[in-house]
Amino acid sequence: MQHWARRLEQEVDGVMRIFGGVQQLREIYKDNRNLFEVQENEPQKLVEKVAGDIESLLDRKVQALKRLADAAENFQKAHRWQDNIKEEDIVYYDAKADAELDDPESEDVERGSKASTLRLDFIEDPNFKNKVNYSYTAVQIPTDIYKGSTVILNELNWTEALENVFMENRRQDPTLLWQVFGSATGVTRYYPATPWRAPKKIDLYDVRRRPWYIQGASSPKDMVIIVDVSGSVSGLTLKLMKTSVCEMLDTLSDDDYVNVASFNEKAQPVSCFTHLVQANVRNKKVFKEAVQGMVAKGTTGYKAGFEYAFDQLQNSNITRANCNKMIMMFTDGGEDRVQDVFEKYNWPNRTVRVFTFSVGQHNYDVTPLQWMACANKGYYFEIPSIGAIRINTQEYLDVLGRPMVLAGKEAKQVQWTNVYEDALGLGLVVTGTLPVFNLTQDGPGEKKNQLILGVMGIDVALNDIKRLTPNYTLGANGYVFAIDLNGYVLLHPNLKPQTTNFREPVTLDFLDAELEDENKEEIRRSMIDGNKGHKQIRTLVKSLDERYIDEVTRNYTWVPIRSTNYSLGLVLPPYSTFYLQANLSDQILQVKYFEFLLPSSFESEGHVFIAPREYCKDLNASDNNTEFLKNFIELMEKVTPDSKQCNNFLLHNLILDTGITQQLVERVWRDQDLNTYSLLAVFAATDGGITRVFPNKAAEDWTENPEPFNASFYRRSLDNHGYVFKPPHQDALLRPLELENDTVGILVSTAVELSLGRRTLRPAVVGVKLDLEAWAEKFKVLASNRTHQDQPQQCGPNSHCEMDCEVNNEDLLCVLIDDGGFLVLSNQNHQWDQVGRFFSEVDANLMLALYNNSFYSRKESYDYQAACAPQPPGNLGAAPRGVFVPTVADFLNLAWWTSAAAWSLFQQLLYGLIYHSWFQADPAEAEGSPETRESSCVMKQTQYYFGSVNASYNAIIDCGNCSRLFHAQRLTNTNLLFVVAEKPLCSQCEAGRLLQKETHCPADGPEQCELVQRPRYRRGPHICFDYNATEDTSDCGRGASFPPSLGVLVSLQLLLLLGLPPRPQPQVLVHASRRL
Repeated sequence: MQHWARRLEQEVDGVMRIFGGVQQLREIYKDNRNLFEVQENEPQKLVEKVAGDIESLLDRKVQALKRLADAAENFQKAHRWQDNIKEEDIVYYDAKADAELDDPESEDVERGSKASTLRLDFIEDPNFKNKVNYSYTAVQIPTDIYKGSTVILNELNWTEALENVFMENRRQDPTLLWQVFGSATGVTRYYPATPWRAPKKIDLYDVRRRPWYIQGASSPKDMVIIVDVSGSVSGLTLKLMKTSVCEMLDTLSDDDYVNVASFNEKAQPVSCFTHLVQANVRNKKVFKEAVQGMVAKGTTGYKAGFEYAFDQLQNSNITRANCNKMIMMFTDGGEDRVQDVFEKYNWPNRTVRVFTFSVGQHNYDVTPLQWMACANKGYYFEIPSIGAIRINTQEYLDVLGRPMVLAGKEAKQVQWTNVYEDALGLGLVVTGTLPVFNLTQDGPGEKKNQLILGVMGIDVALNDIKRLTPNYTLGANGYVFAIDLNGYVLLHPNLKPQTTNFREPVTLDFLDAELEDENKEEIRRSMIDGNKGHKQIRTLVKSLDERYIDEVTRNYTWVPIRSTNYSLGLVLPPYSTFYLQANLSDQILQVKYFEFLLPSSFESEGHVFIAPREYCKDLNASDNNTEFLKNFIELMEKVTPDSKQCNNFLLHNLILDTGITQQLVERVWRDQDLNTYSLLAVFAATDGGITRVFPNKAAEDWTENPEPFNASFYRRSLDNHGYVFKPPHQDALLRPLELENDTVGILVSTAVELSLGRRTLRPAVVGVKLDLEAWAEKFKVLASNRTHQDQPQQCGPNSHCEMDCEVNNEDLLCVLIDDGGFLVLSNQNHQWDQVGRFFSEVDANLMLALYNNSFYSRKESYDYQAACAPQPPGNLGAAPRGVFVPTVADFLNLAWWTSAAAWSLFQQLLYGLIYHSWFQADPAEAEGSPETRESSCVMKQTQYYFGSVNASYNAIIDCGNCSRLFHAQRLTNTNLLFVVAEKPLCSQCEAGRLLQKETHCPADGPEQCELVQRPRYRRGPHICFDYNATEDTSDCGRGASFPPSLGVLVSLQLLLLLGLPPRPQPQVLVHASRRL
């Protein structure tokens, strides 16, 4: 077998030496040494420069934010409240007006209130990826807030003055994107004006639930939610509580920590989490699913619930926010005030705020609930129906904002958010936020106002930050990344969410963006702590096509980005320390080399693919490389490579590589007969963006990415020594390869290492494309006892020759498998169409033996950015969900008409339409997602790579009475394993199949209950505002703030009885404390 292995090694090496042209390309570079310079990447200088550029970019946004926040506070202070203000008094652009006009059933169309709404013209702006109007702001008001209420109209009145400040900011910095004021009343005013992206269903957007608003409106939170599940809580009330808890969880961000427990006589966590956990997307999902399983039974025991909550908050042995501490209790009512519990745990300092929520329709005395909240610096809320849930589960932020407001200028610090999806179509952004405070006083000598007016935000697109990073000088495997205090990446080449939900931040941890190891944990911790550092490590990297694992050397360098919570890192392979910079000052040579890009030269010089890079500003992009090349040529006929509108570095390097690869054709390829060695093509790809494929006709079947930096063969060749084989990709679910057209090939590539003095770099990759069928025949010959292909040697019964892979192919299985475990060649004709498949799908028994004998190692990881097809709905039954239904006695009782129950019935019907999910649909549908849209999910990935065994190895697969002998040996200077095995003689040798295919994780990845026991290192914001001695806690909730009149209620109820569409009135949907 070792003899066969040497023959295989020699054949591959011979072909690559003759046709690959590695040595010849080195000589070509040296012959053209006067046409380029060798530049050095100095990691520390590079990363500091980029960090400084990002800091300058963000600082300009900070200055604009401060101007806006100061102006807003002054405008509101100068504003005079108007009790009699009317809708027709206010003129503004309603961002949802056009969509509502198109909807004949719209509430505003019925009300005929469009007289106060502007109609604007818009122009397409590529910076916003949207149509905008720079002369006006736009206003978005949540669907569940009545636009004509006095509070909202006054808000619209004073915020109109922000329009001029927005425009002045843009004049000073034309690169500004969305400038937004999110009001605590729910009003969003943003600039420039653009129509709202109306969803297909009900629009549930509320600025107060956006990640950037939550982060800017309060300091981090440690929250324990306790839910009364005693026997009195049943039916609709229990459903209201479950929905309320889920809505409450949505008000938390990754800076917050939370736990949820249910209680009756005893308290217990609703999920597997036994302590406070980070309020990230995956943990909140666990809570939401667990809450649905709550069952009402037993008697109410407030003491058990509060003692459990205080114990959770006092646990100092876990990671937590260590800022605002609060308990949120949801109950249907009770008489116990549990004063002894508060005396024991919370008084006299009252470091834990208590918020109480009276849920459902009942006649209990709510005084104890009000007392609990007022005695512990919290607030009391009522949730009589589903319509009150959203507003009352977010109003607590106003209370948490009090210490911030009272802290004044000290609390006026800009914070930068996690990455999230912009609701107006800008893509992935980060937002700088600054709270806006109410500076008014009720009268001379009165206490300072402690209301937060809202949050000012300015978006920065991730693409704008990426433009500040070096693109092509770092090589194919070098990159820049950035992380925040949670360890989440905002820049990383692997940050590619397949689906985005604008309601949730995009949270990809650095250790999930890369393959985790101890060195990277150390780097991540140092970056979060704001340190500088440099470290060279050996680590595993995943190939671009996610089929292979390579062990590589990487240099990590990192620095903090000053004035932000971000840290910037640079990753460079050692071979990318230096790069080439073309110096084509000779215009005659420029023209000569440029001619080799013209399609008219392809027949003699081979086909050229050019990387679709941004060579010039006026170059039209295209996904079709032929069309892109045509656009490029047309532009080059109008401008020169030295034009100011072009990237001279990219253009000169492209033209230089065009000339260098043409010389390779001239010196090596043109005079060789590819058919002699059964080659379909030869090729060369370069850092400069050229991929030349010879002969021209081979380009018809070329499927590799025209951007070398995005081609898996290119990047792997740079990271591996020797020859890298890449069989055609085959999915197990797809039909086998079709070999009839003789165009199925196997790529073999290798990097060209260039040494110039003491500087070493790898500027190109060369290779050949083997004819699969012809090389399968050649493989049998090379792994046989023949000396020549035309001299078969017979091994009959009386002969003394050994068995081989050709003559004895009925008894022996001979295969070449690559380092990822994929079949490359086989001596079995029926397996030729399975080339490219994971070998376990071809011979599960043999692949398992190779793995068990350490020829292969396995790496499992999770893709948290995957997209999955929507799951079919479960069997939920046909019955509608419970809704409160009044009895005949209720209708005859005048007291009922003035009670919250009648009002609740109206809200249930109205909000049952808004919250379609309450009856049957998924909440995402209310946001406008098509029913067939893919949703985000977690996929488990498994890759295999060569293990520790390097030498030849023999082993027996023991299956009892049916054993199987195999031999395996690595081929030198390749990524191939040569395996010769006896064919299986019986079915007993069937074993478990190793899986390589990506699989869906129904539990959203590794078990969350286990992960929270070993949380990753993080740091919260360095400032905390949770206490102020001057805080006035007397406003702590006294029930409904806008008691509706008897006339209004009777009118509404009659409308309901008659089946007429109800119209919202100014009631509990805007809190009374919002009168400014």
